[in-house]
Amino acid sequence: MALNLQFLGRNACRNVRKYVFRSFAMKTRDDEHMMNETIPPGHTLDAVQPPEWFSTTSPEPPTDPMAHVRQPVTSAHMIIHNKVSNIESVTVSPNGNIIHGRFGDLGPQEGIPLEYLALLGPAAEGAAATSKLGHSGTLVVFGATQAAGMAAMQLWRGSAVVAVVGGEHSGEDKMMGIVKGLTKEPGFAVEEEYAMLKKNFSNMVEATANGSKLGAADPQTYLSEFRENALAYSVAYPHDRPAAVGEDHLEFSGKDKDRDLFRENMDPYLAQYPVGSPPLDTNKMEENFNIDQYQIFKSKFGNQTTAVITGDDHGDFSPGHVLSSMILAPEGAPATMKDANIPLEFSLARNDVDVPCEPAGPVAGAIIAVTPYLKVAVKAISAAKTIREKGEALQFLTNAERNSFAAASSVAAQAVRVGAPIYVVGGTLPGFESAEVTDENVKEAIGAMEINWEIGKSRLNYFIQNFRSCDYPVYEDYAVHRNIQGSPYQIIVNK
Repeated sequence: MALNLQFLGRNACRNVRKYVFRSFAMKTRDDEHMMNETIPPGHTLDAVQPPEWFSTTSPEPPTDPMAHVRQPVTSAHMIIHNKVSNIESVTVSPNGNIIHGRFGDLGPQEGIPLEYLALLGPAAEGAAATSKLGHSGTLVVFGATQAAGMAAMQLWRGSAVVAVVGGEHSGEDKMMGIVKGLTKEPGFAVEEEYAMLKKNFSNMVEATANGSKLGAADPQTYLSEFRENALAYSVAYPHDRPAAVGEDHLEFSGKDKDRDLFRENMDPYLAQYPVGSPPLDTNKMEENFNIDQYQIFKSKFGNQTTAVITGDDHGDFSPGHVLSSMILAPEGAPATMKDANIPLEFSLARNDVDVPCEPAGPVAGAIIAVTPYLKVAVKAISAAKTIREKGEALQFLTNAERNSFAAASSVAAQAVRVGAPIYVVGGTLPGFESAEVTDENVKEAIGAMEINWEIGKSRLNYFIQNFRSCDYPVYEDYAVHRNIQGSPYQIIVNK
């Protein structure tokens, strides 16, 4: 009970307080005595019956006529040639079996999402191509974000996969991270822009297949390069400037009325940044700054970092001034500097650092997944008969189409160089062999899609963007539109 005492008189307030506050008095009960009380006869769990309204079923709440009721999903479809496909699709029959538009009755597939089964065609093509290549050594894949390319990349049981993402999706950072996580090490994944650098890409594939070593480090080479860089730094960023910045930061490009105040404002602003380096004597550098001095100089950065982390006073740490003083007067090794065998540490005191890359085995072949840009480029170039016509065809392609053709050619060249076969999945390309799907390939793809409930994972994973046209029919058109835009995910339409 709440009482408003603001409008009561003094005597009334006194009486109200007397009776109200007494009503809040409580008498504690001895818990031990309470637990020892005997239960009266007849007091059982059924002695007190619940009220009638408690045991009766409450009426169903009225249905909101504006509420959306989700419709059951009976089929899933891929987008092929910017149309909802009835071939690359699955339908749930009345008896619960899965009917694939391309492979027929698949039986009940309770452990596989319906959207995955719609991608069974590309998955089976990836399984067919990898089985033909033998599952041994290194596999090179172009179009790793396409449904068939992603299947080939994950189903490969060899030692390594080198994946190239087409230009349609190479700018998608999240998808690039996913593909890199799916590639089998010591393989790697790159954008098609890197594969266009054919020499660099070829060297990386060769290093993956045959193994590579960094080689023993030459301390004198590193020391010589450090001296050159330190001297160049002292010239580019002298200490007489307010900070270690280029000359362009001190050039005035404003209005004449602000010219007199420019340096008065700019110098205090730059003073918050590290200063440059004093002049360094080249002869003193060669004479006094040896490998031992470099190790001491390097250790000062460790002390500085520790002070920053712990919050200790670290002063104004200027590497240029530290180096200048060490050149003029060499220092001895501090007591805190200890020799330790730290794996992979960059140290000029040791020349035995060698990180080998185990060979994954020779390139078994290449798999090219047809992308929209690649399809247009290959069609135009294959129609040309002479070198001039091919050059003209390339000239009239868009940059994206040319880049796709160049990257796919770079992937194919890795297989041609070692005499390995090349298979096309996810479509056809003139002059290349397509992987023919068998029943065994379909079974392998289904088995890879099935979730292992003990670990909650499957061998073959897709990243799907689902459009429920069974609820909103307009979603079918929007799914086609999203596919034309170049979504990095697999577009599936539910009906």
